[in-house]
Amino acid sequence: MQLTGKITPDSLMSLEAYSKWRKAHKAEVMAHRKLRSVHLGEHINLQFESETTIRYQIQEMLRVEKIFEEEGIEQEIEAYAPLVPDGSNWKATMMIEYTDINERRRELARLIGVEDRLFVEVEGHARVYAIADEDMDRENDEKTSAVHFVRFELTPAMCASVKAGAGVKLGCDHTHYLAHTQVAPETLASLAGDLR
Repeated sequence: MQLTGKITPDSLMSLEAYSKWRKAHKAEVMAHRKLRSVHLGEHINLQFESETTIRYQIQEMLRVEKIFEEEGIEQEIEAYAPLVPDGSNWKATMMIEYTDINERRRELARLIGVEDRLFVEVEGHARVYAIADEDMDRENDEKTSAVHFVRFELTPAMCASVKAGAGVKLGCDHTHYLAHTQVAPETLASLAGDLR
């Protein structure tokens, strides 16, 4: 999988080429995804996206749906490419995970607005709250969605601090979901690579 900085139809593999590539490289992409996954408390998981994870997602959608026509390829790129970080931010898929369906229904009703209460805190800097669901609203008056897309926009000073080795805390200060965690050094090293 060739990383080019911009996902275009020409930079994607054909279905045949991807099928061969996938057999040889799926495990390393899964390891990359796992490295960039951060659990916040017991029920929130943030999958920090990268060009690699999003290219893989697009290629998987094309493979599963057997999409090979230009219009379909463009639609998949339009849907997923905005999730690639662009040098001054981190973008993540936020998943609220409850195995019991009744508990999930109850908690999604209690957690309305949780996506707006997520934050990252770079050591020595103020908290930066998530900008959530820029593509569409994912909650209503009764419940929030189990999946949200969030962006953490960092200042140049924060980016420089992260690249220089500053620690980063991920947290949530929603009334019904108070949690924070230190981002592991190996995960932070990968995330630092997203910043210019």
